[in-house]
Amino acid sequence: MDAQKKNVIVMDLALNKDLNLSFDEIELQMRAYAQEYKVPIIQDAGLAFLEMILRLYQPHTILEIGTAIGYSAIRMAHTIPASIVTIERNEEMVEQALKNIHLAKLDNRIKLIFKDALECFDDLKNQKFDLIFIDAAKAQYLNFFELFTPLLTEHGVVVCDNMSFHGLVLDPECYSKQSRSVRGLIRKLNHFKENLLQNSKFDTSIFNIGDGMAVSVRKG
Repeated sequence: MDAQKKNVIVMDLALNKDLNLSFDEIELQMRAYAQEYKVPIIQDAGLAFLEMILRLYQPHTILEIGTAIGYSAIRMAHTIPASIVTIERNEEMVEQALKNIHLAKLDNRIKLIFKDALECFDDLKNQKFDLIFIDAAKAQYLNFFELFTPLLTEHGVVVCDNMSFHGLVLDPECYSKQSRSVRGLIRKLNHFKENLLQNSKFDTSIFNIGDGMAVSVRKG
């Protein structure tokens, strides 16, 4: 990583010192890559929250929907000794993620499936997961939730990132100013939020942390 990029990352971390996050060299490189190529990765506050959930629940098996460059999968693997399956459909992201997973020496704990998540249930139908982390196409959140939650173990947990969609979901006044496609995403996220809160099979809370985090715990 060149000195200029590293200085930007260090300055960014200094603003989040209360989150008690630390990063190794590979993670810093991933952060710099995401910043340079505008790859969306989990915000620091959301990351700290997710890692706290992991430490509290101690899941043995994790399913991640939306790998991107492998940043959150690697962070989860560094937080707890879980086995992780992560799904990504973008070939460029898959190549970068595999490279990062290998550099992090986590090939034996992180399995990447190169496929559209909505098309790979059969690849996973015989597996069970203690935690599912959803951070992929916002318009498909409800479909992801309904498709994969049958694979949860008893009292399993689902964590969803980007519930606020950069604050747009929380600011109705901005709705009319957005493009038609963005308004559609906002409507779908609001529908998903309502569905989560009304789902009798889960206890759900939505936190205004990072870009909005939903935590749904399966009822016994």
